[in-house]
Amino acid sequence: MGVYCTDPMGWLPASMSLAKGHSLGPRGRVATAAGVDVPDKMKSRIPVVLLACGSFNPITNMHLRLFEVARDHLHQTAVPELKLLCGADVLKTFQTPNLWKDAHIQEIVEKFGVVCVSRTGHNPKEYISGSPILRRYQHNIHLVREPVQNELSSTYIRRALSQGHSVKYLLPDAVISYIKDHNLYTRDSSWKGSSTQRNEGKTD
Repeated sequence: MGVYCTDPMGWLPASMSLAKGHSLGPRGRVATAAGVDVPDKMKSRIPVVLLACGSFNPITNMHLRLFEVARDHLHQTAVPELKLLCGADVLKTFQTPNLWKDAHIQEIVEKFGVVCVSRTGHNPKEYISGSPILRRYQHNIHLVREPVQNELSSTYIRRALSQGHSVKYLLPDAVISYIKDHNLYTRDSSWKGSSTQRNEGKTD
């Protein structure tokens, strides 16, 4: 899971959220670490906390890009508070039998809301119209268009690594270093990602 708490914190893994001197201020507003230089134009922005779910296996630059696109959209529309961030492929899984409970879906869209970023080959408007719950709370679902469309996915990354292909500029350098240090997703690796690929429901 990923967490994004507006500028200047940026994206953080859930295990690192609100760490390194960051904390939630009054009314859940984000208080930044001492010494962080915050531009004046950012001080007036409405704080937004975004939670994202997905395989992140491994995390790619396009996963991180989701947070940037959603942040810009929410700052323009002045929508505060906590939102679930997802790609259109994850929104589609709300219709997958036995994957999500209806009560959980309703709680997410009714109490918090969703920011759904477009993804090639998916039609989020169709997914909303095909779900009674999503249709009822569609006013709380923000559809955001990613202007830089591509089909980068964790599935592709695992396949490329298993074949010895370069993934530079597709993943953060720190992620590439971690994968190499731990010999992940290679033909000789004990964790090749094949079983994960079958079970993750194509939500990467």
